[in-house]
Amino acid sequence: MKLTTFTDYALRVLLYAGAAGDRLVTIEETARIYGISQTHLMKVVNLLTKAGYLRGVRGRSGGFTLARRPEEINLGAVIRTTETDFSLVECFTPANQCLISNRCRLPRLLNQALAAFITTFDAYTLAEIMLSEQDFALPAPAIAGPAATVPKSSD
Repeated sequence: MKLTTFTDYALRVLLYAGAAGDRLVTIEETARIYGISQTHLMKVVNLLTKAGYLRGVRGRSGGFTLARRPEEINLGAVIRTTETDFSLVECFTPANQCLISNRCRLPRLLNQALAAFITTFDAYTLAEIMLSEQDFALPAPAIAGPAATVPKSSD
């Protein structure tokens, strides 16, 4: 399972807005902090505002802030809001052309794995992963972040 860049940016926006507390942050500032496109971030912020996660303030001194307390922002709900397609394989799509779909046992396993993935995020709120505003001022580490680890097969 891989989250889209849109969801990645949505989680980053929420982290940064949460770290800022009541201070309004701008799309320009957020884009600069993360080194990402303002245009793309504008779409992310608009969706998060419409979904009620952010509160936007228009105007020259405008920006955005969290619309809810971090304890009230469930990460699983955010992912459901931002991800548009959970079709892991062709047989989950309306255009499915797979010849064995009606007999295949793989979709059940894939659905189970997807449910476990989302359930993990359902167990956490923004408050549990928050950073301080000072964390965003630190120089970027030499390595982008921890590498994903996949358990080894017991074969």
